[in-house]
Amino acid sequence: MSSAGYRVQNPASGEIVETFDTASQADVDTALDRAHTAYQSWREMPIEERGKIVKRVAELFTERKDELAQIIADEMGKPLPEGVEEAEYCTDIFNYFADNGPTLAADQEIPTFSEGKAYVERRPIGVLLGIMPWNFPYYQVARFAAPNFMLGNTIILKHAEICPRSAQAIQQIMDDAGVPAGVYNNLFASHDQIAEIIADPRVQGVSLTGSERAGSVVGALAGKHLKKAVLELGGSDPYVILDTDDVKEAAKTAWETRMYNTGQACNSNKRMIVMDDIYDEFVSELTSLAEGMRPGGPGDDYETTYTPLSSKEAADRLDAQVQQAVKDGATLRAGGTRGDGAYYAPTVITDVTSDMEAYREELFGPVAVVYKVSSDEEALTLANDTDFGLGGAVFSKDKARAEKIAQQLDVGMSNVNTPAGEGAEVPFGGVKRSGFGRELGPLGMDEFVNKRMYYVAD
Repeated sequence: MSSAGYRVQNPASGEIVETFDTASQADVDTALDRAHTAYQSWREMPIEERGKIVKRVAELFTERKDELAQIIADEMGKPLPEGVEEAEYCTDIFNYFADNGPTLAADQEIPTFSEGKAYVERRPIGVLLGIMPWNFPYYQVARFAAPNFMLGNTIILKHAEICPRSAQAIQQIMDDAGVPAGVYNNLFASHDQIAEIIADPRVQGVSLTGSERAGSVVGALAGKHLKKAVLELGGSDPYVILDTDDVKEAAKTAWETRMYNTGQACNSNKRMIVMDDIYDEFVSELTSLAEGMRPGGPGDDYETTYTPLSSKEAADRLDAQVQQAVKDGATLRAGGTRGDGAYYAPTVITDVTSDMEAYREELFGPVAVVYKVSSDEEALTLANDTDFGLGGAVFSKDKARAEKIAQQLDVGMSNVNTPAGEGAEVPFGGVKRSGFGRELGPLGMDEFVNKRMYYVAD
């Protein structure tokens, strides 16, 4: 954790606006006690009754969307329209699980050749720890909390150090929606306290969205203490364009996808793989789009301006990666410059080769890396030549051609003719160094659950 601890830090200037106390040992003990005690009654409440409370949580996210958007604009620089959209997406997620949870968690009878009946029951397992990142402060929590509320699990939530106000806003929504005391517990925990919580026998699982480094540490702790873990880590998603009737529009879609949340999304299209006959025009258009953007604030027209990254440290780290790529021989087509505070100019890079660090790294910010290929086979090989495996997309006028490649991507989420198939009902997660486990959709209720076999003899 940063030595600055929990704080609101203006990403444009770096000024620390407000600080928050890290949890005391008494706070940790209280959270564990409350979560465990609440579990005893929460799990016994009929799932339909839990669903009514979850529906109210959903309503409050939309009712407070403008306030919520302003909070994360102040904390991590998210454009206001994107913040509103994120809050509304949380409503969709809580509604989906409230509406579909009873069906998704229903007992499943298994055909048996013996004299009796066998079932798989989906039952809660207990207290869960969630460790959430700053890039989507509400959405990340919603996709973890919603299915587990419906299952009857209880939650201790450790949010990112730069998102204390949004963490408190979520807790307020839970309280105001009627989530019983102890079912959801926001905790400004330290790294040492996180290790203590994972070790506690009352805690039965941990979900982390974050970096590979954080995932490795948390995964090791979960394994040491025999706890279930779900890890959603980094990504370097391939975005393959085989052909198009409108290169300008294809570049615009690719650029808008890359710039969403100022490029700070795990499943962003960080590697654009473009067929050689449209490559030059595509790169030219992408470069023009990048050069046409100007620094601005969260309330400005986010289609023509860009906001700062989450922190000066994040901008420094991205700049070092870009400068190293250029030093290694990559071509800088646009951007590549630091601005004030945490601003980083939208950047386009080409001619990255497999011997460069940039070929393997995740570039978490407004940087488009474009590769040229001359065959479908070369595109597929390049797309899969990465340690990550979160998502990927393939575009072609010939859907069958795109599908042939998309079906061979080594990723958790593969898409044809769209940057990403998204929705509360669509599972999210990856393979390889992008982590394991799934959130959202039917699979979101199949992680932290006791799939108990129940057999009744005749």
